[in-house]
Amino acid sequence: MDKMSKLSEHDLVLREAGKIVEALAETFAPMCEVVLHDLTRPSSSIVMIENNISGRSVGDPATELGIARIADPDFPDKLVNYANTLGDGKPVKSTSIGLKDSEGKYIAAICLNLDTSYLNSMASYLKNLTAVSHIDGVSEKLSSPRMESLEDFVTNFAVSKNKDLKALNSGEKRELLSALKERDLLSLKGSVDVVARLLGSSRSSIYYYVK
Repeated sequence: MDKMSKLSEHDLVLREAGKIVEALAETFAPMCEVVLHDLTRPSSSIVMIENNISGRSVGDPATELGIARIADPDFPDKLVNYANTLGDGKPVKSTSIGLKDSEGKYIAAICLNLDTSYLNSMASYLKNLTAVSHIDGVSEKLSSPRMESLEDFVTNFAVSKNKDLKALNSGEKRELLSALKERDLLSLKGSVDVVARLLGSSRSSIYYYVK
C-alpha cells in the first residue's frame, strides 16, 4: 500500500480541508480569519488558523458552537453570515462549515470570521459623504451655458418639425447636425454624446450625419 492509501479518512479530510483554508485565507486577507478545527479532539481542536484576528492559537479548544456540532450529528452543515464578536468587542461576520466522515459523523469544521469594523466605518463615511439635503424650491443644474443652448436648439428643432426628437428622419437629422455645426455647437466637449442621447442614436451615427 502506498502512503496515501495508509491515511485514515479523518486525516484525508483534514488534509484536503487544509488546502481550502489556505486558499480562502489568501483570497480574503487580511480581514478574514480562517480556522480549521479537528472536532475529534475538542479540547485542542484548532489545527490551522490563518489571518489571525481573534488571538487564538493552534491547539486551542473548540468554541461552544463547535461543541454543539460535535454533540449533534443533525447540527446544520452550514451556518452562514451569523453575527459574532471578537474579544476586543469588534463586530465579526462568521460562517461555519461542518465536515462529516462517511458514517455521517462530524470530524472537522472550517470557520471564517470577517472583521467588519473597518468596512462598517467606511460604509458610514460614504453614507455621510454622499448625503444631500432636500430644500423646498431649490433645484440647480450645473452645466455650460452653451451646452444648455445646444440642448435647447435640438429640442426647438424637433418642435419646429412637429415631431418627437427620436422620430426625426435621416434628412431632418442631417439638417439638424448641419445647423449645429454652423453655430459651432458641436465643438463643445461632450456635445456629440448629448445629441446622441437626445436623438436616441449612437455616437457613430451622429458622426456619420456630421460627415
